[in-house]
Amino acid sequence: MQVHVKNLTKSYHDADRELTVIQDVSFSFPPEGSVAIIGRSGIGKSTLMHLLGALDTPTSGDIFYDDVKVSALGSDERAAFRARNVGFIFQFHHLLPEFSALENVSMPLTIAGVGDSESRDMAASLLERMGLKHRYGHLPSQLSGGEQQRVAIARALIARPRVVLADEPTGNLDVQTATDVQALLLEMNRELQNTLIIVTHNNELAQSMDVVVEMRPGGALSPISVKEPRYA
Repeated sequence: MQVHVKNLTKSYHDADRELTVIQDVSFSFPPEGSVAIIGRSGIGKSTLMHLLGALDTPTSGDIFYDDVKVSALGSDERAAFRARNVGFIFQFHHLLPEFSALENVSMPLTIAGVGDSESRDMAASLLERMGLKHRYGHLPSQLSGGEQQRVAIARALIARPRVVLADEPTGNLDVQTATDVQALLLEMNRELQNTLIIVTHNNELAQSMDVVVEMRPGGALSPISVKEPRYA
């Protein structure tokens, strides 16, 4: 799926002051493969990810997924579009603490109307692939940081989204666990043949992506490294 932004601007108001984080940015992401967005802290990378994922709306400009103008959808339409097409992975997991790993992963399917039995079977299969078969019934508080992140990845991928957005997915992990998560993300990207867009300060993770894009002041995006997608 081709994700494209056109003349994108995002401003925030604080008392009498207006802060423009992203200003008149146009950029086309590849329709498949993996992209790393790098840049200094506070430059607007997370803001861009929230806009791309239709979790926030731009001040002006448009966001397209193929020929669908996502930025023009109403709130209910955006929510339905996200559920069908977008998976999110965050630095701080955002797992529901009162639900088990299996329940957290199966929830997107349940919300989409898939039957409980089928949802649980699909979630169990994906968690097993991620080495968490023995942790199905554990609550997030009973899991290590790396295990929580793998559960979060499974939840993001369970509906086989066409676009996966990951904001610092290895930011709170030790080196070995970060390497394992990196390998898992790339493996699933190859298998699903979707578009994976990652914001990261981890240079090793960035360099493992097909495209590395630097974000500059005002949100301008400049490719600095481009490889052929691994499954092309």
